[in-house]
Amino acid sequence: MVIQKVTDASFKAYGRVITEVDFTELVDAMQSTPVPDDVVYVPGDEKLESLAVADKIRTVCYGETDIQIGYCNGHNQKLNAVEYHRSSEINVGATDAILILGKVQDITPEHTYETSKMEAFLLPKGTAVEIYATSLHYAPCGVNGAGFQVTIVLPKGTNYPLTKEHKGGEDDLITATNKWLIAHEEAKIEGAVNGLIGENLTV
Repeated sequence: MVIQKVTDASFKAYGRVITEVDFTELVDAMQSTPVPDDVVYVPGDEKLESLAVADKIRTVCYGETDIQIGYCNGHNQKLNAVEYHRSSEINVGATDAILILGKVQDITPEHTYETSKMEAFLLPKGTAVEIYATSLHYAPCGVNGAGFQVTIVLPKGTNYPLTKEHKGGEDDLITATNKWLIAHEEAKIEGAVNGLIGENLTV
């Protein structure tokens, strides 16, 4: 794939670079989080949420809405799936990472999506971006096979276990609170709808 930059004009269709907050404290704290051989996702980490910058993020970026600050770390080079939320997500690069992004508007009424429509962007270490609610995304990828560490900020309560049955229409895609997911069959994600058509993209 062609790897663009989050500072390129093409990224504006998916999100924006955040310049109003200094994320240095958060990037420093992320250095002690694990980088496994696969991928680990933690929705909320108490150490990260206790940092002084957490209140700044809540106030400036989320208009005083309660937030959770976690991370997605590890080694990954594949797309595997796409997900979306009913809210923006903030990604902060604690290392360089690659984000593969698409548009919710391109999902068909049958809940399929062509992976050829996606674009890849380099998120440099120390850079923070807001990924809009209309942007499809999933686990970041490492650069040149290296591991990655990315802070994930979302409204509090996102990506936790569901408490009710969801069935029919878009509800078939919901796999966690505030999380709708479409998988690629190669990823073999249990319980997910395999609606990604085309190549399971690799960076």
